[in-house]
This record gives sequence, structure tokens and C-alpha cells, in this order.
Amino acid sequence: MTSVTLVGARLTDPGTEFVYHGESSACEGCPYRRQCLNLTEGVRYRVLDVRENTQVLDCAVHDEGVRAVEVEPAPVTANVPSKGAYAGSKASLQGPCPHTECPSHEYCVPEGAEFDQEYRIHDVVGDPPHDHCHLDRNLTLVEFEPADE
Repeated sequence: MTSVTLVGARLTDPGTEFVYHGESSACEGCPYRRQCLNLTEGVRYRVLDVRENTQVLDCAVHDEGVRAVEVEPAPVTANVPSKGAYAGSKASLQGPCPHTECPSHEYCVPEGAEFDQEYRIHDVVGDPPHDHCHLDRNLTLVEFEPADE
């Protein structure tokens, strides 16, 4: 389901994805609060289109201002335990990983997904980008279904 919201001008290219982190202290007193703070915290979104005839509005958070865009919840790509990882099944993230240099780290600790929740797998992507898991985890790279709003 699409929503219209305001995002930083640097994020307005169609296809750009971001995780909505909620209100900043700089939002207090802003006249655009209702149009800007209308997404679900912690959810990954994808910009679909910039609204026609919109202008860039001043913003205390975004240095280049904000613009009106259409967004939709986006899927999250993540590494999950291989056992039971198939399209339509539910899976949880394995847990935190301290190995930030690993090419799979962004998928083991993906933005837009929490460790204590289960997510439905939309698609199995395949093998993770690492050659060997430093925590000896047997992982599969999957795409979770977008969040329901």
C-alpha cells in the first residue's frame, strides 16, 4: 500500500530505500509534522515517485529540505538459518554478529528487521556473500515480505 510523505530531498530518487526512524527532536514545532511523521517506525520503505508540482520545503533535520513522495513498504534482504528457509515459511534473524568486516554483516544485521520477530520469507535469494561464517552459522540469503501497515 502506498503512502504520501515528506522525505529528505537527497532520498527522493525512485527506488531509494530507507528505514523510518521516527521523530527527531528537531521536528518539534514544525508546520509539516503531520505530513512527515506519518510512517511506521522501524519499517523499510521504497520511494516510488516524487509528487508532481511539489516544492522543496525547509527542514531542520534535512539540510537540503524535504519533498513530497509516494512510498511503499519494501522487502528486507537478510541471512536466516538455512534449515526451513523456503518461500512462504517464517524465519527470524539468527542474532547479532560482531564481525562488521564480513561481506554478509549487512544481511545478518539488516536495517528494517528486528532480532526478536518472525518474518515471512517472500523469496530465497541463495547463498550469502561470505565464504565462511565466523560464528559457524549455516545461513541462507532470503527476502522477507514487506511489512504490513
